[in-house]
Amino acid sequence: MYEKFYGFKQKPFRNTPDPRFLFMSRTHEEALARLHYAVEEKEIAVLIGDVGSGKTTLTRALMDSLNEGFRMVLIVNPRLTSLEFLKTLCSRMHCDTKSPYKNDLIDALYERFYDDHKAGITPVVIIDEAHLIPYRETFEEIRLLTNFQMDDTNILSLILVGQPELKKKLESESLGAFRQRIGLFYHIGPIGQDEIKDYIEYRIKAGGRDKPLFSDAAIKALYSYARGIPRVINSIASMALLEGFAKDVEMIDESIVSSASKEIGLNGYRKD
Repeated sequence: MYEKFYGFKQKPFRNTPDPRFLFMSRTHEEALARLHYAVEEKEIAVLIGDVGSGKTTLTRALMDSLNEGFRMVLIVNPRLTSLEFLKTLCSRMHCDTKSPYKNDLIDALYERFYDDHKAGITPVVIIDEAHLIPYRETFEEIRLLTNFQMDDTNILSLILVGQPELKKKLESESLGAFRQRIGLFYHIGPIGQDEIKDYIEYRIKAGGRDKPLFSDAAIKALYSYARGIPRVINSIASMALLEGFAKDVEMIDESIVSSASKEIGLNGYRKD
């Protein structure tokens, strides 16, 4: 709708996990570097972040950055029993078994992991929305995957991605053994106030426009309303572009951002 009016080739503030639109803020750059380290060291890594902080986009960027020496396995619906988790993992790993029995599934996984190891391939298992894992037994099954190792090295990497509730779950006494296996833990914070202008300019350029579109006052207001959360920034900016298009204005100012933010406020986001 507004793309042609503002000279975009595609919408610049889409809330989709497209790595091309990932702005590497300080916290996101640090998070991605740590994920790379966890993959290289074949560790269990836990990535925590609030809703809309860019966790899923980061994992997509990680997947895109790895070469053929890594086998990526993504599980996006972890509401699974321990047996369902093993079946899902076997399916994603293309294991040669149709057995419904846990021991057969574990044996098939080990054979697959070992074959990958001999071929110089590292499986990387990413569990998104891991705060939704419902059972301690499922966490235990995930932990036991780290027992698949050689004398001198692990043979797979595990990355759990979730909201802060995941941290609370992992702090429970019943998951103490799992917690001890975690090699890396990182919490993604919001984009800094000194980074918001660069964020807006990056997204605008990614959408295909070279000229500035938001005034400095509009950008400052955007940060105040969104508190540095990328998804909220994108939602407000998209609404502001729609309003700007409707009003036939060439530059988005603070008043348009404020009006757009009131619309977003209906979903629970309000200015401090």
